[in-house]
Amino acid sequence: MSEKYEHLVVPGPTITTVSKPFWDAIARHEFYLQKCTDCDQWIFYPRTLCPYCWGNQLEWKKASGKARLKTWGVVHRPGHPAWQDVTPYMLGVVKLEEGPTMMTHLLLDSDQDLQIGLPLQVSFTKCNQVWMPFFTRLSDN
Repeated sequence: MSEKYEHLVVPGPTITTVSKPFWDAIARHEFYLQKCTDCDQWIFYPRTLCPYCWGNQLEWKKASGKARLKTWGVVHRPGHPAWQDVTPYMLGVVKLEEGPTMMTHLLLDSDQDLQIGLPLQVSFTKCNQVWMPFFTRLSDN
């Protein structure tokens, strides 16, 4: 299913000096998040200050890549014309096992049996020559 994204010519992520470690890890098929050493909170999206305690002691730590579905929607009319080739597609908000939430593509065959709390795992998907962290069902392995 994820092969359908590889040939899309769509805008990629905006990679900054702050977010570069996240995207570098994704390119290596690793899932890293920031963690504040002052208050011990996990953080997403990458930033320079902790949104919980305003500390600046943030470290990159390997994360589980596991999540649970909080909500989802099916896109039939994409905001950018290049996404039309893969419509309809599912977007979801997932709660990462470490705590933060993240908006992502859901690589699922159907939305028929989606439910809040569905266990998911990160799936590294190439999209327009950039690796992206999309999510799929947690495997039984």
